[in-house]
Amino acid sequence: MTESSSRLKNFPVSWFALVMGVTGFTIAWNRAETIFDPGFCVSSVLLGLTTILFVAMTLVYTAKVVKHPQEVLGEIRHPVKLAFVPTFSISLLLLSIAYLSIEPALSFWLWTTGAVLHLGITLYVLSSWIHHTKYEIAHLNPAWFIPVVGNILVPIAGVHHASPEISWFFFSLGLFFWPVLTAIIFYRLIFHGSLPERFMPTLFIFIAPPAVGFISWYNLTGGVDAFARVLYFVGLFFTLLLLSQFNYFRHLKFFLSWWAYSFPIAAITIATLVMAKATGLTLYTWLAGGLLTILTLLIAMLLVRTLMAVLRREICVAGH
Repeated sequence: MTESSSRLKNFPVSWFALVMGVTGFTIAWNRAETIFDPGFCVSSVLLGLTTILFVAMTLVYTAKVVKHPQEVLGEIRHPVKLAFVPTFSISLLLLSIAYLSIEPALSFWLWTTGAVLHLGITLYVLSSWIHHTKYEIAHLNPAWFIPVVGNILVPIAGVHHASPEISWFFFSLGLFFWPVLTAIIFYRLIFHGSLPERFMPTLFIFIAPPAVGFISWYNLTGGVDAFARVLYFVGLFFTLLLLSQFNYFRHLKFFLSWWAYSFPIAAITIATLVMAKATGLTLYTWLAGGLLTILTLLIAMLLVRTLMAVLRREICVAGH
């Protein structure tokens, strides 16, 4: 087997977490431009680059599906890798949000495809969890939020594309499983030891459900009410908790799982920008500016580290 074929065989579906991160980054800058008015349109450039990245990733993974179908099935059936399969459908949903104001028709098809695909993945994953013979407590990590709680993302663009009943369906599904999985994952963390080093960055995923839930709730109801504040402040607390452990995380060895830092930070940044615009409070404006700065530096660092790892042949190799 040639080196290129070997690397294609070992190209993981978790690469789409990179797309999730940069798309969230793009959306954050798009929202920030309505508040801070930087004088130039950063988000348009970012959206173009993000789209190219998504198309490139999709073409590569499609080639893997064609040439190495057994490896793809192995990921789908794997007790840990399965959680990252829906990063593809979530990437579609995020792109639908990014394109919502400039290409509504494209946004509609991205949203429709993403929502239908994600619902199918959710049904498959839940069936797998219920009728399993392979899962152990050691397999559990916060990436398990992605398949099921990821449904909470659908209403953000969904309220503009279809009946609100559809968006409420997806929101309810994600909201129900959020506390269920949170309780199970905390049980695993407290009573069964720390996560393996490569999965430690997934702790940041705790930020995403309440932050995204807040944005979806805001879009569904049209305002910041008491429940919206509960969702936002839970997301903000997890952000403070994890950022306070910066010294620990910076010593971790680089893995592709580092991209788990990106989308959750993008989500709380966008949520804070929504709070700033909805409430008009200067506190949120300053906080949003600070989070956007952290997010920008984080994305730049992740891109550099990922490029270095690719050049060193540390990614897309057997066992990674």
